[in-house]
Amino acid sequence: MPNLTLDRTDYRILHHLQNDGRLTNLELAERVGLSPSPCLRRVRALEEAGILKRYVGIVDAKAVGLPISAFINVSLRSQEVGALDVFQAHVSSFPEVMECYLMTGNSDYLLRVVMPDLESYERFLADKLTRIPGIGSIQTSFALKPVVARTELPLAQAAGN
Repeated sequence: MPNLTLDRTDYRILHHLQNDGRLTNLELAERVGLSPSPCLRRVRALEEAGILKRYVGIVDAKAVGLPISAFINVSLRSQEVGALDVFQAHVSSFPEVMECYLMTGNSDYLLRVVMPDLESYERFLADKLTRIPGIGSIQTSFALKPVVARTELPLAQAAGN
């Protein structure tokens, strides 16, 4: 992955693409004050550096029948590398798991899963999660409603603005 030093224009490109990944290069160039060719070169450089990872559409989970969000704290019996690798390999294969973080503090992992209903969560727990070797404890909290749900990173802080 090439090293890339970001300047103010790069941050502006990232800002606009985080808000609308469907912008054409011409529209993006106009918004950041560049001509199309240099704008496209910068976008390609951001992609090649791994800063722009991918372009996605954000789907409303509730609208497609996945209204339940659960946050699951998982503690393993051992924190040896092998145990961590086994757990991570298993949860990576579960499509219900939207995010999984290795944590500090009281639990080893924090997972966010989405489900159509509580019965589905119960099946996920019984048929998948509890069958992973090495789990010591599982604690689940259900989200009542999202209060803040952002996808845009606060680039102004990173840029020193």
